[in-house]
Amino acid sequence: MTLLDVSALGVHADGTPLVDRVSFSVAAGERLGLIGESGSGKSLTSLAVVGLLPAGLVASGSVVLADREVVGAPDARVRPLRGAVAGFVFQEPLTALDPLMRVGRQIAEPIRRYRALRGAALREAVAASLAEVALGEARIARAYPHELSGGQRQRVAIAMALAARPQLLIADEPTTALDVTVQDEVLTLIERLVAERGMSLLFISHDLAVVARMTERIVVLRSGVAVEEGPVDRVLRDPQHPYTAALVASARALDDALGEGGAA
Repeated sequence: MTLLDVSALGVHADGTPLVDRVSFSVAAGERLGLIGESGSGKSLTSLAVVGLLPAGLVASGSVVLADREVVGAPDARVRPLRGAVAGFVFQEPLTALDPLMRVGRQIAEPIRRYRALRGAALREAVAASLAEVALGEARIARAYPHELSGGQRQRVAIAMALAARPQLLIADEPTTALDVTVQDEVLTLIERLVAERGMSLLFISHDLAVVARMTERIVVLRSGVAVEEGPVDRVLRDPQHPYTAALVASARALDDALGEGGAA
């Protein structure tokens, strides 16, 4: 079953195309990666999927999420899809989280809205959501975002994205702001939760090695255009577009350099 179907998606600013006729689909339980350098349009594409484009940007084409059209639909019709169908993890949790609200309350909001829990049941659900992302200490729910580390904040953001039990998790550069050790912990957490819940995953990154780890199939974006798509193994083994070949070569050169450094 196709959960997300993106067809000829465009994103325009004053008539200038920032994303140009991008098409891809995500099946139930599938893990798809969007990869490209900064400015390639991958984050705009992910925001268009859930109808969250910034003011001044206009989408065209078609985005069908759980059999409902997103492009051109009023926000009142798209809003129920956010959280319940698609959960979103943003790149920087410190800006994505409300700085004036304790994190427990922030996790409680989607649970209350989409799962209709109240009182003790709601508190138990919040505690379970935090425990699921390895934040089981009672103090975490009472903390404000600035009182937590970067890795803890990103775990809270993941807990919020999953609180309504969505079918699709969209993760937009979720480890870019974290150090290497914490990056690995967060990626392992996302892998585990996606597998345990049988969710689909749309993973956005500029890092080919990370995308290869997290996804089965990738779409390569350059300057708003999809230049290549295919299974990860095939793209890494036999890239068809010069831009993809350059990405693969750069990733291999970095891996070789790190390997030589470790051997030294």
